[in-house]
Amino acid sequence: MRRGKKPQGRHKILITGNDAIGKAAILAGCYFYAGYPITPQNELTAYMAKNMLKEKRIFIQAESELSAINMVFGASASGFRAMTSSSSPGISLKQEGISYLAGCQLPAVIVNVMRGGPGLGNIGPSQSDYFQATKGGGHGDYRLIVLAPSSVQESFDLTFLAFDLADKYRNPVMILSDAFLGQMAEPIMLGAKRLCYVKKRWVLGKKERKPNIIRSLLLKEGALEEHNLLLQKKYREIAKKEVRYQTINTKEAEIIFVAYGISFRIAKEAAHLLPMKVGLFRPITLWPFPYEVLQRVSNKKKVFVFELSAGQMLDDVYLSVKDKEKVFFYGRTGGEVFNEKELVNFVLSKR
Repeated sequence: MRRGKKPQGRHKILITGNDAIGKAAILAGCYFYAGYPITPQNELTAYMAKNMLKEKRIFIQAESELSAINMVFGASASGFRAMTSSSSPGISLKQEGISYLAGCQLPAVIVNVMRGGPGLGNIGPSQSDYFQATKGGGHGDYRLIVLAPSSVQESFDLTFLAFDLADKYRNPVMILSDAFLGQMAEPIMLGAKRLCYVKKRWVLGKKERKPNIIRSLLLKEGALEEHNLLLQKKYREIAKKEVRYQTINTKEAEIIFVAYGISFRIAKEAAHLLPMKVGLFRPITLWPFPYEVLQRVSNKKKVFVFELSAGQMLDDVYLSVKDKEKVFFYGRTGGEVFNEKELVNFVLSKR
């Protein structure tokens, strides 16, 4: 290859995190999108409104978040790749529908561009929806696969993965972004993406066969428990096969930083300012959480957890490390964001 010549089909563009998710969704074959406006994810809805129509696909601005998630249910049951997006209080309104999707084993991609809370809160970046996403925000014993990008490039790449995992496991997948990642613009590399379409023999209606029935209302004695056991078996398989994470300099480190999303970006910069060797650990799947890997890399080391919350991922770090005495937490809430200097001063205070 001649010097300066780019690989065929690959080039960079400058794009925001919200638009990157929308672009990736369309390239990944999303055929149906339903959403309702809320800051700071409105750009994603606007991107889908403009570009889904260009591709002769379906975009609907629903009358509410409740309507949007149930429209996604119908589209998914019909066999289409379907997506919705919102921000924290809007995601709360979708919880019943998300539980229905999980109960009926329907694939869907749900994007949460988190904002400050609780309540209506504000439009600042936050990570306070971790519990809601990873512990089951709706009713019943169900799980979401939860992916956490930390850059615009990852927002783009993980959207492809989200659709593929949703189809593979017939389960909703949530992309947990935030106001910073959604609004910031970065150059990303575009290129051919391999799509992992699967045959959907479970979809509602086909003329050439007996129609399927999709439901989560199981009243026959023992039927619901049998269904739940089947779901739990699937979740164990996901937990075994789909753990994703990033480690940086953890082998030689004196201390370990644990963070995800935008907090990881800040923690990574703070690590360079400290007079000691710092290892970095980032869960990319918040569920399934990489418990075993974190336990291994944090052995006999102090662990510092940084979140834009009152400490929600902190609980999973405790389960991994199994020694609360060597875990230290620093967080900001209400849409406020820490900086590198804050983290450095906190670490030095715990030496």
